[in-house]
Amino acid sequence: MDLAARILTIEDEQPVRSGIVAYLQDSGFSVLEANDGPSGIKAFRNEHPDVVLCDLRLPGMNGLEVLSTITRESADTPVIVVSGVSLIAYAVQALKRGAWDYVTKPIHDMEVLEIAIHLVLDHARLKKENREYQENLEALNRKLAHTLERLEEDEETGRRIQFQLLPEDGKRLGDFHFQRRLYPSMYLSGDFVDYFSLDANHTGFYMADVSGHGAASAFVTMMLKTLIGQYCDTFWREGDDTILQPAHLLARLNRDFCRQHMDKYLTMFYGVLDGKKNSLLCSSGGQFPYPILHDGREARSLNYRGRPVGLFEDADYAEQSVDLPDTFALVLLSDGILELLPREASRERGRILRGYVGGSEMTIDQLALGLHVEQKTEFPDDIALLIIRRVGSHG
Repeated sequence: MDLAARILTIEDEQPVRSGIVAYLQDSGFSVLEANDGPSGIKAFRNEHPDVVLCDLRLPGMNGLEVLSTITRESADTPVIVVSGVSLIAYAVQALKRGAWDYVTKPIHDMEVLEIAIHLVLDHARLKKENREYQENLEALNRKLAHTLERLEEDEETGRRIQFQLLPEDGKRLGDFHFQRRLYPSMYLSGDFVDYFSLDANHTGFYMADVSGHGAASAFVTMMLKTLIGQYCDTFWREGDDTILQPAHLLARLNRDFCRQHMDKYLTMFYGVLDGKKNSLLCSSGGQFPYPILHDGREARSLNYRGRPVGLFEDADYAEQSVDLPDTFALVLLSDGILELLPREASRERGRILRGYVGGSEMTIDQLALGLHVEQKTEFPDDIALLIIRRVGSHG
């Protein structure tokens, strides 16, 4: 917390320094003192303060030299210039040398200085978090790049690895039952599905379709799996609810993938099921065909549009809420399934696919059989199928 921060004030005027020290100590800060430039540099090197307050006119070494030394040795340590020199030229020179803020003396209201300290501490914390996040992302990228090399060396091993990352088929999470199938067009798939419990009431799931085929696209599915796992961890450990907010999650994924410049993007549908409210909160990142919801009487498409993930840095994502019936089947299919439909039926694809969803009790095997997927050994594109049914207390 800010109040536990250590502040070093380098000020040669004893009354001014004493006033600053007394106020900041009363505010809960730990304060170090130095009365000239050389002793200030020494205290900085020995004590590693969180913030440095530095006058410009100092004996032994002027404040600009002190500022330059500190920013050169520790660019992440905020330095606030506190000086009676109010000329704009001095303030500009101080900021050019790395000062984070400039407060003029005499300080009539010490709260101004305290606010400046809180602001630079917040900025420093954000810089550190962003740097650590980027370092983690780069480490993840290196790790996954190494995995890609392994995949390219041994496709069969890669296929086994990818399928091991898939969730258990037929898994029950709360009141919801999940079935999935994955049919790669090559050894490795650019399609992927996953589902996982988030807490006592919420279950997350997604279907993703990476552009292209083969090892490079499979690599991106592994990266996606890892990133989603990180978002789950931050939810469980820190209470960050991004994983519960589909639109926010897609926006964060979009930023993460755009930063990697991988020449790959993906379409994705992400949803969060609320078992207590029996509702679905979802967002689409360009996923097509649209998900199909069968309520026990009829099937309808959830025609939610959105931009692909990792293609446009400024992409925004909408969020939709769906009240679910007591008995339902939610069917997701990747666009590879469209290659199996008659070409002359391209304008009726939605209606045709809804016709294959036979009811709320349909199984994945029945769906695959109806779509004639199981009878084929080769596919022009990767195909993923996912069925989610509410099983309830009656099983």
